[in-house]
Amino acid sequence: MITPEAEALVRDHTVYSCVMGSRAFGLATVGSDTDRRGVFLAPTPLFWRLDKPPTHVDGPSEEQFSWELERFCELALRANPNVLECLHSPIVERIDATGRELVDLRGAFLSKLAHQSFAGYALGQRRKLDADVRQYGAPRWKHAMHLLRLMTSSLDLLRTGRLTIDVGDAREDLLAVKRGEVPWAEVERRMTRLAEENEAAATTTPLRPAPDRARVEDFLLRTRRASASA
Repeated sequence: MITPEAEALVRDHTVYSCVMGSRAFGLATVGSDTDRRGVFLAPTPLFWRLDKPPTHVDGPSEEQFSWELERFCELALRANPNVLECLHSPIVERIDATGRELVDLRGAFLSKLAHQSFAGYALGQRRKLDADVRQYGAPRWKHAMHLLRLMTSSLDLLRTGRLTIDVGDAREDLLAVKRGEVPWAEVERRMTRLAEENEAAATTTPLRPAPDRARVEDFLLRTRRASASA
């Protein structure tokens, strides 16, 4: 259960919040959940206590999750797929000056590390799907759809240096996978092809070797100082 202090951090100190999941990916259907993700800036004086503020908060609404700004930046510097995609959501619900500066830093977080993180995440999800097929005779089709989406998004990022999360014209093909209308053998073939294309794209990607850590740290220091003097 969320504590009153944690709820207050999300309510009063959110700098950026957006909608993620199927609605942000262009894959929403009737009955789709609304997944909300956000970033809050814990006031600097809270870090002077023995009990530090939380690095993340689950809630207070259903399907809502928020990170403290520093934790969010740490994960983004590691090219965490969920965090990077959060910064590129086309559905922004709340943003202030700090949030706008964070969004302006999107390019600083992108690097070749994304290949490792996206590929690693995809491999883990593929193993889970294979386990489902062995145990139940079929995968969880919704998860298969989202894995294809992620691998396609990763490929586009590696090729262009830009992260786009809306599936665009691929919507109907992906929803057919979700409905179980595409044979598993064909889905496997698509996943294998995308994995190979991702590997090839990683060798020629325009992405920088590492994220711009200094630029991100400068942003964090200025933000913490401003909060301390507020």
